[in-house]
Amino acid sequence: MLRVASRRLSSLSSSSWSPTQTTAAAVSNRHHFFGSGDFSSDDSRSTSLYESSLGHYFHMSRRGFSSEQLVPKAELFSDVPATMAAIKNPSSKIVYDEYNHERFPPGDPSKRAFAYFVLTGGRFVYASVIRLLILKFVLSMSASKDVLALASIEVDLSSIEPGSTVTVKWRGKPVFIRRRTEDDIKLANSVDVLSLRHPQEDSQRVKNPEWLVVIGVCTHLGCIPLPNAGDFGGWFCPCHGSHYDISGRIRKGPAPFNLEVPTYTFLEENKLLIG
Repeated sequence: MLRVASRRLSSLSSSSWSPTQTTAAAVSNRHHFFGSGDFSSDDSRSTSLYESSLGHYFHMSRRGFSSEQLVPKAELFSDVPATMAAIKNPSSKIVYDEYNHERFPPGDPSKRAFAYFVLTGGRFVYASVIRLLILKFVLSMSASKDVLALASIEVDLSSIEPGSTVTVKWRGKPVFIRRRTEDDIKLANSVDVLSLRHPQEDSQRVKNPEWLVVIGVCTHLGCIPLPNAGDFGGWFCPCHGSHYDISGRIRKGPAPFNLEVPTYTFLEENKLLIG
């Protein structure tokens, strides 16, 4: 009997086989040696033990490559946690645990109104926050209140005597306000404009012939000229010898341009707004 079994084992090892075929062959051999017929419960138990031992023996003695996986996939990571098993074996078939919660299908009509409300409210909040941030950023770039207060200045002209000059500060610069007499006005209009370095009519530099408003900064190197001085009765810059006439036009010296005229308006007869 052992000799016949060894021959059967050698024939199985030399040919292709599968675990089911091996088990079936072992069962048929057992029937051949022990006879056929109905088995009792004890015989069935002994038969299963015999089949498992033979299958394990054939599996260990088999060498080479197999085209099929001999061990089921479920038993590969039996001792590995479920998270690690999912990472090592990625699959598109995701099964959710519905034991503790109920899952609704996508687009459930009973939940649609609530979903729209939540999405719309969230977008409204996001838009409001973005708008607030933009406004804060823009306002941070604008001028502060103290700077805006210095952007314009009101001057009372009622206290200025004819022929005198008053200096006020506007945006950190001195501004000369001169109340001209009739002789000053006639002198300013009698100048040949073509002979000037920076030709300008007196009417282009004043809104009211009685009042001349200019920025008191020399156009040469930024010095402050002295009023009621110079060869032409206007302003004189002692730094480099620039002379300006009664209309603030350069007449002599290195300065290239006339004194600048700021933006101003007459609010009333004796109220001047600069800026």
